Amino acid sequence: MKSTFIVKDIGMTKSKIIAFFICFFVFGLYLTAQNAWLNTIVWVEKSPQNVEKLKTMCLDVLMDWEDKIWIVASLEDLDTLKAAGILYSYADVGNDPNDDNAADDEGESDRIKENKNENTFDAKSESGNSLHSGQEPASVQTSINGAFHSYREVETEVYALEAAHPDLVQVKIIGRSLEMRNIYALKISDNVQADEGGEAEVLITGCHHAREWISVEVPLYVAKHLVENYATDSHIRDLVDRSQVWIIPLLNPDGLEYTIHFYRYWRKNMRDNGNRTYGVDPNRNYDYKWGIDNEGSSQESFSYVYRGPAPFSEPETQAIKDLFAERNFKVAINYHNYSQVIIYPWGYTNEPSELDVLLEEMAGEMAARMERVNGRVYGYGQAGNQLYVTNGGASDWALGVYGIPAFTIELPPVDQQYGGFYNPEEDIQSIVRENIPAMLYVIEWAIAN
Repeated sequence: MKSTFIVKDIGMTKSKIIAFFICFFVFGLYLTAQNAWLNTIVWVEKSPQNVEKLKTMCLDVLMDWEDKIWIVASLEDLDTLKAAGILYSYADVGNDPNDDNAADDEGESDRIKENKNENTFDAKSESGNSLHSGQEPASVQTSINGAFHSYREVETEVYALEAAHPDLVQVKIIGRSLEMRNIYALKISDNVQADEGGEAEVLITGCHHAREWISVEVPLYVAKHLVENYATDSHIRDLVDRSQVWIIPLLNPDGLEYTIHFYRYWRKNMRDNGNRTYGVDPNRNYDYKWGIDNEGSSQESFSYVYRGPAPFSEPETQAIKDLFAERNFKVAINYHNYSQVIIYPWGYTNEPSELDVLLEEMAGEMAARMERVNGRVYGYGQAGNQLYVTNGGASDWALGVYGIPAFTIELPPVDQQYGGFYNPEEDIQSIVRENIPAMLYVIEWAIAN
């Protein structure tokens, strides 16, 4: 059966409007200077005709707000919109890429490469080699990312959690990124050093997409909540005793670091594609319906939804593949933002999966538990019934290959007027709090099934 998304109608304060436009145009200008193949942000009217046409296009849709659809557009994207008869307007009229003063692709690509090289991780210079269990990591909290975690801060947190709770937490390095940063997984269980094959296993993953900083915070704080409340909360203790919860707070560390230091809107990893473009979208790189069409992903390397040269070509997705092969997960959660919805397979089509009834029931229960915390309503429904389809995604792969329930939780806000990818730091803990009951439910379900 096909599900209908629930959307909450919320008002907007004057201060948030002002903050939004300041952030939007500042980063819109930076986007143009930083990436020639992206060039600008445009908006199109959200008419039924445009929505139907956009469903067949691989575009980096930023938001759907006030009857407009906002898009990060390359020159090729603009040509596609024109060919489809879709009228668009620039977010900043000064950012017209056809302007005679616009930088050429070659010069801008060199600038991206220079910035990328400056930010390339050096294990020796950055940390004196990677941290190991038992070592005391140094704090490197920066003013750039504030209360949001950088790669090194995530590393600090996971090893500190293991050191404080060695009976409950085990840090595993499940892969390394292109720039040789570790991809960390936290295994949480009562007998964590043992492999208790009969226990239910759950996977929670954050930050496929670099610019989605809040998607790092929720998995990390869920891990801390489970461990730090184990001794005092009988319900949590029962769940941890009967399960193995695997949490990957940061799947795309290279991309995250690039968003912190250079370009906040960056989405992909930092793959050098060898043709003056960079990055593969990890959430289009899984081997289920990979490349089935050019609507749900792109074969063009400049695209923000570039699927890569082959399935699992990227170390980030290969790490997930290898972990699945070793474990027996009952359910998988992938955190993203923004939209404030819970979506489930299929994403590659609007046809329902064989688990559609179960997935809708589980998503509804998660949304209900979330709402009871802060009153914030999460919509829910099938991914393929959204504005656009996707292929090669993590949730489709988990269901299609392993037959397990899998969900993508798009964290708040609902849309750009409430910050989009720029969640206020003061909202982190409220978003974490409302997701904890949902994750406890997921663990409960895995144990029961």
